[in-house]
Amino acid sequence: MLRHRPPLKTLSVTFLLVSALAACWARVPGQASGDEIVLNLPIRAAGPGSLDPVRGSTTYDSQACSLVYETLLQYSYLKRPLELEPLLLNAMPVVAEDGLTWSFELRDDIFFQDDACFASDANPDGKGRQMVAEDVFYSWKRIADKSIDTKSWWLVEDTIADFDEWRDERNRLQSEAEAAGEAFDFYATDVPGMRITGELTFEVELAEPVSRFLYVLAMFQLSVVPREAIEFYGDRFPRTPVGSGPYVLTKWQNSLSLTYQRSPTYRPDFYPTDAPEDRDAEDVARGLHEDAGKRLPFADRINIRCYVQDQPMWLEFRSGVLDYAQIPAENFVDAINKRTKSLRPKYKAEGLTYHPVPLLDFIFRGFNCDAKTSEFIGGYTESARKLRQAISLATDFDEFNETFYNGQNIVYDGMIPPKLAGHPAGHRTSAAYSGPDLDRARRLLVEAGYPNGEGLPVLDYYVSQSANSQEQSEMTRRQLAAIGIKVNPILLEFAQLIDAIDKRTAPMFSFAWGSDYPDGENNLALFYGPNQSPGSNHYNYENAEYDRLYERIRTMLPSPDRDALYEQMRDMVLEDAAFCGSMARTRNYLGTQRLKNFKPTEDFWNWPKYLTLDHSAGSDN
Repeated sequence: MLRHRPPLKTLSVTFLLVSALAACWARVPGQASGDEIVLNLPIRAAGPGSLDPVRGSTTYDSQACSLVYETLLQYSYLKRPLELEPLLLNAMPVVAEDGLTWSFELRDDIFFQDDACFASDANPDGKGRQMVAEDVFYSWKRIADKSIDTKSWWLVEDTIADFDEWRDERNRLQSEAEAAGEAFDFYATDVPGMRITGELTFEVELAEPVSRFLYVLAMFQLSVVPREAIEFYGDRFPRTPVGSGPYVLTKWQNSLSLTYQRSPTYRPDFYPTDAPEDRDAEDVARGLHEDAGKRLPFADRINIRCYVQDQPMWLEFRSGVLDYAQIPAENFVDAINKRTKSLRPKYKAEGLTYHPVPLLDFIFRGFNCDAKTSEFIGGYTESARKLRQAISLATDFDEFNETFYNGQNIVYDGMIPPKLAGHPAGHRTSAAYSGPDLDRARRLLVEAGYPNGEGLPVLDYYVSQSANSQEQSEMTRRQLAAIGIKVNPILLEFAQLIDAIDKRTAPMFSFAWGSDYPDGENNLALFYGPNQSPGSNHYNYENAEYDRLYERIRTMLPSPDRDALYEQMRDMVLEDAAFCGSMARTRNYLGTQRLKNFKPTEDFWNWPKYLTLDHSAGSDN
């Protein structure tokens, strides 16, 4: 039970003092004295939709949340291929031989950030308390609470023993209590498969040995949050995050910026100290091991600037405002020699560093397959399926690649990105309806009952309004018009786009899905029936045989048999044409001369804590 807290009005005065003290916090051991280190970093969107981890689902949510919150595991910053390591834990979890029982031990120096939510008569300054095992399970239970706009249940569904049954029962009781006007504590009972064995130790029993569970433990949606903050802030919590991470959010201006200050109470955390024989030669050449063993984070403040359009981001990077940027497609040839794939001399002369980052990427045109909410395109009738197939055959992803991505993308069939099991050999499979094949598309359109598009209304096509989406939408319109299909592009901010898709109001839509972890199972989960919107199955795809196979592969370790099932499931979805595509991008990053320890990735987003500035290398902002 929470202790009594004084009124918020009193606390506001107290926290002005606490904030002032935080600003005066001494520089940590190992850092050079001198000017305050301020990083200015971009986010290529209007910003996150929420800073409540269980409400988050996008790259932008992860980018914004990962500075404040922490997960049990994290990815090692410098290691490629990706490798997991403890973050909130003393060591990696111990797994029983049967793969079912997992044992964990939290570090004893993890404290939540100081905040008004912790204030009481005995703690008037709101000093953050120690994280305990109960906090982990409370945070995970929130994923099951249907009264929260959570998009994360699919991560743990059918995974932890009795968690699904507990969820159904607690949500039923909560609904009954709400109907009767009675108070109800959703979190009052325990999940049988989640057992606290000590103040800092706990066990998780899986329903079956799910191979991806280890990856899930590093996903930002499973960040640990304090119950006090949830109850204190209520509906304001998505904008007032309280975690255990290296930074505290101090300001959020919608569609403009987010400002983070180093947490004065962050525990000792250190830059990687990889053995010399394990160091990547390119990392060594760039000096990425010079800060080995120094305390994190390095930056005193991080300003994240929001860019709905790319050109303002690029111009601010070129004028020295930003410390790194992703090269917009229209500026690629100016910065990069396409033949040598190297930085052009004038950029090298400025001391800029070039970092091409291949993405575990799935760029697609999606269809809402729910016939109840998506007329014409939805469902599995011959007409609906052949209409989707015709649209796929009329779509020319090679033209998109050459026009908007400088030919850097890998155009491929299916939903599983390159380098993962289940990706087709040579990027192609005969099961796909890959365009452009206009003659076949027209034939299928006739068979669907819409010769030359006759009888088919204009189809709404939902896309994000960022970057060059207006131009890409016009190309989509032109390509489909070649077979008589008319589309109406609807451009929205990314958070609004996802909201429309979650509510099943978008018959056609497009965005990019970045794999949450390096296993094709993650992409196959996007078409698992129980994951339908607002879960990750944005296509609302339903296929009983596919679901049966997915439930089988979840427990399989890597093997040729599992790879064969991945391919079978991939081709089932391609035949039903739940989407058309796809492409995998290489994201091109440039860093300034003064930015140190820069090794960008989009597979995880807590890496700004490793960045620092060398003021002697270039002019300050």
